[in-house]
Amino acid sequence: MNFELTPEQQTFCDAVRGFAEKHLLEGALARAHDPAYSWDVARLMAAQGLLGITMPEADGGQGGTLMDAILAIEAVAMVCPKSADVVQAGNFGPVRVLAEYGTPDQKERYLRKILRGESLICVGMTEPEAGSAVTDLKTTATPDGDGYRVNGVKVFQTHASYAEVMLTYVRFGPGVGGIGSVLIPREAPGFRQGAPSRFVNGDEWVQTYLDNVYVGPENVLLKEGGFKKQIAGFNVERIGNTARSLALGRYCYEQARQWALTRKQFGRLLAEFQGIQWKFAEMKVKLDAGQLLLYRAVVNADKGLPSAEETAVAKAYCNQAGFECCDEAMQIMGGMGYTEETLVEWCWRKCRGWMIAGGSIEILKNRIAESVFERSFSQRPPKTDK
Repeated sequence: MNFELTPEQQTFCDAVRGFAEKHLLEGALARAHDPAYSWDVARLMAAQGLLGITMPEADGGQGGTLMDAILAIEAVAMVCPKSADVVQAGNFGPVRVLAEYGTPDQKERYLRKILRGESLICVGMTEPEAGSAVTDLKTTATPDGDGYRVNGVKVFQTHASYAEVMLTYVRFGPGVGGIGSVLIPREAPGFRQGAPSRFVNGDEWVQTYLDNVYVGPENVLLKEGGFKKQIAGFNVERIGNTARSLALGRYCYEQARQWALTRKQFGRLLAEFQGIQWKFAEMKVKLDAGQLLLYRAVVNADKGLPSAEETAVAKAYCNQAGFECCDEAMQIMGGMGYTEETLVEWCWRKCRGWMIAGGSIEILKNRIAESVFERSFSQRPPKTDK
């Protein structure tokens, strides 16, 4: 069992790191504090082949592996943490579901532009009354001729203010089996968004109102019974989420390490104090352990759909480990770590959100427990006879 990168993977990492240092290092701080989507970065990455890494060349992708996409996130994040979001948007989540299940026409109309860095897709999953319990979603798709009329409200969609099209979870019928998804362009009549609000990390989100929006048959992605396929694609998004958590934790670890090697107090370098040494030892253990869990999930996912268990284990651990490393780095750097003059506090805020988004740590632990006991545990109250 080899835990080292192959020569080809190392060459790829070095090339991406070189690209990031040349094009993304300058302006990294300002970019992180700008809530807008980084279209300039997306176009640069498209030209570099960093969008659609895992997607077939016939669809405008690169035909690479999921590990390649993870390595790209890690290399970019070590130079410009915010730009790792662009790698995510071009390789994971709704764009991956579109690439996996979209028709040739849907890919031609939407996917190719996304992979050229000219467009963006978001996912409309969460609703005001359906967060972790996503199967409680109420957005309906009612037949209307050959198409459907969609009515509902979506919240907390990443990049919703900038996306050309929203991959929307809808209910064609009752129960889990009635859930599927449609593609709704933002210019569709009845598609309306509220005023932007901000998360703690500075990213914007908007509430999206779908008022009798007509969706033609050409924009139906997955019909009834498509929920499991959508969630299988969502497991891949969780891997991207996991990679960014760990990458930002490692970025902060490295910033704090350089600080400890140059900053002096009481006439000594911070690195010479045993209390500081122990902090770095603990961070090193967390980062290394998290990387092994992440790579296990990624390598196995490359053989097919990702394992829900391995993905849950990796995300639950790496979300927390990444945040804790950011937190310790901030403590080590003191006031400078807490200011907006460095990216440590931004990474700390960003990682905190991933402990909620994409499957909260508590929900993931439920899934892990189900694999431990080889049975499902309903979180709903037991039914009572009336």
